[in-house]
Amino acid sequence: MNVTALYFSPTGGSKRSALSLAAALAPEGFAELDITCGAVAGDFGPGDVVVFSVPCYNGRVPEVAAGRLEQVRGHQTPCIISITYGNRDYDDSLLELYDIVQRQGFIVQGAAALVGQHTFGEIQVGRPDAGDAAENRRFVQRLLAARQGDLASPVALAIKGQRPYRGEGRGVGFVPLTSEACTDCGLCASLCPVQAIAADHRSIDGTRCLSCFRCIRSCPAGAKHMDVESYLSFARDFSRRLKARRENEYVF
Repeated sequence: MNVTALYFSPTGGSKRSALSLAAALAPEGFAELDITCGAVAGDFGPGDVVVFSVPCYNGRVPEVAAGRLEQVRGHQTPCIISITYGNRDYDDSLLELYDIVQRQGFIVQGAAALVGQHTFGEIQVGRPDAGDAAENRRFVQRLLAARQGDLASPVALAIKGQRPYRGEGRGVGFVPLTSEACTDCGLCASLCPVQAIAADHRSIDGTRCLSCFRCIRSCPAGAKHMDVESYLSFARDFSRRLKARRENEYVF
């Protein structure tokens, strides 16, 4: 079984989910295709299996991720899809990902809505964790047992969501700031999924920014931040409301 983990993962949660599912499918090893910082063409046949993993942004697949997935083609290729979301709700995002990969020629054999640490506040810190990885392994084992080795035949999956999809898969307007601690290393600009950070490494195009906070989490000097009361008060309230642990959901 030739397995590829394909992910859009600005802060690592969707990557961890993809690798966990791929490892359960192919303990002997698998390939990776990272579309976080740009489109990467991929072409897969019926003998391949692809694990797709993207985050949920405002209940949707991020628009930029949806666009990059159009460069990936399947030819009756079986796949598993997963959405990583921050403990609120995944709304229509899993259904949207299902529709996207089907249009690209993939046969969806299973789907997962997986909880990960939210970008904002202190919500489900550390997730996906070891417990989530164990659940992913059980899900893959049950899926393979149910299919009895047949991953080529289409299956009907009851995936939550509605069409037309609600909302937009864009940033929510929290654009990181830059302090005087910036050393002009340029790491933030090189890692930005949408190239929203200017050549001065300080200015950020708010119309392009995803509010993914990848620059904040990756800045070695701690210069990128959101230390403003409008965000901090929102994050405190959001963290309080989403404190209770939600469980992963699987469909196969």
